[in-house]
Amino acid sequence: MLLIEAGAEAADPDIWNPAAWPLLQGRDYDWDYRTEPQAGTAGRVHRWARGRLVGGSSCLHAMGYMRGHPSDYQAWADTTGDSRWSWEGLLPVFQAIEDHPLGGDGIHGKEGPLPVYLPADEVSPVARAFIEAGASLGLPRLQGHNNGEMIGVTPNSLNIRDGRRVTVADAWLTPAVRSRPNLTILTQARVRRLKLDGNQVCSLEIVGRQGLVEAFADQVVLCAGALESPALLMRSGIGPQGKLDAAGVGCVIDMPGVGRNLQDHLLGAGNFYAARKPVPPSRLQHSESMAYMRAGTFAANGQPEIVVGCGIAPIVSECFQAPAAGTAYSLLFGITHPTSRGSIGISGAEIGDRLIIDPAYLQTGRDRELFRQALEAARAVGHRDELADWRERELLPGTLNSVAEIDDFVAQSVITHHHPCGTCRMGKDADAVVDSDLRLKALDNLFIVDASIMPSLTSGPIHAAVLAIAETFARTVAYDMV
Repeated sequence: MLLIEAGAEAADPDIWNPAAWPLLQGRDYDWDYRTEPQAGTAGRVHRWARGRLVGGSSCLHAMGYMRGHPSDYQAWADTTGDSRWSWEGLLPVFQAIEDHPLGGDGIHGKEGPLPVYLPADEVSPVARAFIEAGASLGLPRLQGHNNGEMIGVTPNSLNIRDGRRVTVADAWLTPAVRSRPNLTILTQARVRRLKLDGNQVCSLEIVGRQGLVEAFADQVVLCAGALESPALLMRSGIGPQGKLDAAGVGCVIDMPGVGRNLQDHLLGAGNFYAARKPVPPSRLQHSESMAYMRAGTFAANGQPEIVVGCGIAPIVSECFQAPAAGTAYSLLFGITHPTSRGSIGISGAEIGDRLIIDPAYLQTGRDRELFRQALEAARAVGHRDELADWRERELLPGTLNSVAEIDDFVAQSVITHHHPCGTCRMGKDADAVVDSDLRLKALDNLFIVDASIMPSLTSGPIHAAVLAIAETFARTVAYDMV
């Protein structure tokens, strides 16, 4: 087995420091993509951090581990016609992944490769006050976000052990695995294109330190993510013919769904408060609690529609000036299931040609209305008496006198939550790119196993869902390939 990684082995010690994660963005192991200017966000270009190293984006993300809501996965099962992708079908998969302090209760996993940490004493006093404020409004108190109930207040579950980040490489590429004689890890190498022979991939063109080489394989599993997986297909002549023609790539297989259905979570950054007294630095990773809820109510249950998060550090978009750390805190706000859909394209045939990333942020009226309600919910929490000991005054957004002013503030404040997905979605319909076994529909021996195959976003961070996708593939399809 040959594992090809565009970057190098993880070596920066900051990677394993949970509090350092925002500082990792822009370093040489971050792809640091740029979107197209977004009409829905005041014409802004958004920077998308993605990991270019062994362990991928699990080396850069904020370490939140949230499975999502059962309804999220019922949508997957309905789209594919396959119960493996339902909550019930994925429950044993999640359990196999996790080493959870509540493991063994029939819901959470125990002694799996990935720790799921429930913070306790080290939770910031600001986050504790935030949780109390949410509870006073009627939100249930939860023990983490992973038992099927998402609506409520709780400290975030994190992939941390003994105060250190645990990446997917730490968890799965252990020394015992790396020493297997049937595994070769090739770093600092990129697949330029796939070469086809009929309905099969016959070889891969690889560019790396050794120059241009060709590798032959009976089976190919593509795990390049929601941006690079469709890009590689398109460079190989697999994708929408019009986009390929525009990029100067000959169309070998016309697949209109490749690169479509791009989705991402946005967070408003934010509802911002000057602190009455110094805010202690986070002992975790700055964003310590996410409160999920229905729009317009704090008392309902079911599938979340909006989210409010507590940022211990002053977190704002580039449109606003952030004061010094310790002098302010942020309440982030967003929606869980945006209906806006964007796309990925290529500008040319070579790996150095830029990607055309258009997430089409805030293009539907529903998304804009839910963002208004998410901001309203954040301000309701932020002005509660439970936060009075910390709140001196609200700095942002200030007085908003109309829907247009609210929408303008949202457009300036939103930032990516780093959850791009959906660009090679699975499904049983003709436009789906892969089937429920994650096999590319047009080829016999190419599988895609990453966030690109997600038909729709889960309610929270997608890291847990991506791991469940990989584990499901390994347990069912990959096992039969061996």
